[in-house]
Amino acid sequence: MDNLKGKQVLLAGATGGIGAALAKLLHASGAKLFLTGRDEEKLAAVAAASGIPAEQVFAADLTNAPEVGELKEKYFLVFPAIDILINASGIGIIKPFETLTQEEMERSLASNLMIPFLLLQQFLPAMKTAKSGLIINLPGVLGKVPMAGAAAYSASKYGLLGMMQSIREELKRTEIRITNVFMGGVDSAFWDTIDLRVQRDKMISSQEAAKAIWFLCQQPANAVVSEMVLQPFNHQAI
Repeated sequence: MDNLKGKQVLLAGATGGIGAALAKLLHASGAKLFLTGRDEEKLAAVAAASGIPAEQVFAADLTNAPEVGELKEKYFLVFPAIDILINASGIGIIKPFETLTQEEMERSLASNLMIPFLLLQQFLPAMKTAKSGLIINLPGVLGKVPMAGAAAYSASKYGLLGMMQSIREELKRTEIRITNVFMGGVDSAFWDTIDLRVQRDKMISSQEAAKAIWFLCQQPANAVVSEMVLQPFNHQAI
């Protein structure tokens, strides 16, 4: 396993349940961590809980290209390179297609597809210069097997998967690795606004989901876990 000590890591979506738990694990493992997310107050709380200094934190709307550009500037003022890019950001809109609005579809695409696109626009060039790096995205199981009511979510996550598969082909002559994590139900704030009867007590905890990503950050430098599927043992729908 690769040692995380000294690894320079950008964690996007650090204010979510998975992101906050992952920040603690990475920092405790000796990684040099830079956090970003939309909510400035929550981001500061995650940084304080993980012992990460303020100069390694930047609140930004990652759907906004100029703000992602500013994130890049802030990041490289602190770290000279990027070893691992983790995108744990995103939203979930689960509802019947006939009630789905254009705004909700556009918001899903902006958060789940355009954010990883904009992050890669800004940070992939540094990895290509170094000819090494690890990129981890979370398409979720609905980016592999859709379900009723997930038209917007699955569209955005299938798009993410297609984009990353294409980029993987472009990076074949480098040592830049791409890992897609297909997680099933994770007990997080994702479900707070979704009108769907589920058994959250049977879901994967945010802490266990974070441990899986933490483990993937340590995969050997001469190999890659192209994808990981992690889902609850029992079904959560009622």
